[in-house]
Amino acid sequence: MITFTTIIQLCIVLGALWIGSRYGSLALGAISGIGLAILVFGFQMKPGTPPTDVIYIIIAAVTCAGIMQASGGMDWMIQIAERMLRKHPERITFLAPLCTFFLTVLVGTGHVVYTLMPIICDIALKKGIRPERPCGVASIASQVGITCSPIAAAVVAFVSISNANGFDVTIPQVLMISIPSCLCGLMAAAAASYKRGLDLDKDPEFQAKLKDPEQYNYIYGDTATTLDKTIPQSAKNAVFIFLGALAVIVMFAVFPQLLPVFESGRLKMNLVIQIVMITAAAFMILFCKADPKKAVAGPVWQSGMVAVVAIYGIAWLADTYFSNYISEIQLMLEEVVAMYPWAIAFVFFLVSVLINSQGAVVVAMLPLAYKLGIPGPILLGVLPSVYGYFFIPNYPSDIATVNFDRSGTTVIGKYLLNHSFMMPGMVCVVTSTLAAYMLSSLIY
Repeated sequence: MITFTTIIQLCIVLGALWIGSRYGSLALGAISGIGLAILVFGFQMKPGTPPTDVIYIIIAAVTCAGIMQASGGMDWMIQIAERMLRKHPERITFLAPLCTFFLTVLVGTGHVVYTLMPIICDIALKKGIRPERPCGVASIASQVGITCSPIAAAVVAFVSISNANGFDVTIPQVLMISIPSCLCGLMAAAAASYKRGLDLDKDPEFQAKLKDPEQYNYIYGDTATTLDKTIPQSAKNAVFIFLGALAVIVMFAVFPQLLPVFESGRLKMNLVIQIVMITAAAFMILFCKADPKKAVAGPVWQSGMVAVVAIYGIAWLADTYFSNYISEIQLMLEEVVAMYPWAIAFVFFLVSVLINSQGAVVVAMLPLAYKLGIPGPILLGVLPSVYGYFFIPNYPSDIATVNFDRSGTTVIGKYLLNHSFMMPGMVCVVTSTLAAYMLSSLIY
């Protein structure tokens, strides 16, 4: 039975998330601890279980990716993407999101695209294309790729939590649904953005800026590029090691019979990922001249560690509340869930708007979804809906994209929600979720 105390406790949970989101991901995890302390010590609620398995995987993955970045391997990947974009500048609105998407898929975090964003803007400007068109959808694509990466927390958490709840799904099976579905969503968003806004030569605000010599020099004076960098062979070798590690992880996921068997059972994939990622990081240090100090100072490792703290606090707080009231929640929602199990997508999306982390949404909300009796194939079908934090444009990749666009066409908007990422974000998530739901229904 839902009581006044239950509502007060829920307000504490939501209040902690809302206050934390105003200070950023690290604060979001820490301030969630205040809510957790109030529930446990103030209301004497039994604490939930912190998501240690997911956290360990994130640590291993971002350490490996961070070491690769320190070796210079990330620069080589950016160069490859830039060469393709500059070879086909007229297709920048479609190619840019593909580049940012696959970079995220490979590395497991959307924070690897900051070097590529100024290049996307520069190519669009030099071709006379409104930068808002490729930049807006490319920023969305950099986050959409998280549910398509074999080492991303959202995917690994979905698999481990699903297996624990009776849905025997593997990482490749998740990617078989999420990758084609999200690509459909991204191409729909790119198509919707292709003629978005006024062309630069017809935009009065942009043309007014060009009349100012300083503004003209700021917009067209510099060329953002990575093609002038010399990439050593050791950096390329680091990329090969990283890709090899991903291939090994996928191989073990497809052929689990290759894994060792112990008295407690077969070696679990969460441990496989950790072992392979840490080993790959060590190989890069030993054979690819990767400096661990540079890795720790790099944006990939730092953003990953921030995600660890955020997921740790958010998921523990959410699990504490929901595990204490699961019977009441089931009773309240059982009719809705029975008739419209796909409606859990709206819950995932709204929670993501609030907590800015797809991995945290999966860890916090997926166990509840299974306890409500929602089948695993349906949850796999709505997995793309865990990305909703473009709705309020306070995420670092969106803010950075606005700053990188020297033309000023990529904007936050006077009324906050009328920003450059809303339309491509909504088109992408809705299309991706519908495509994933249909694909999952056909396969399962």
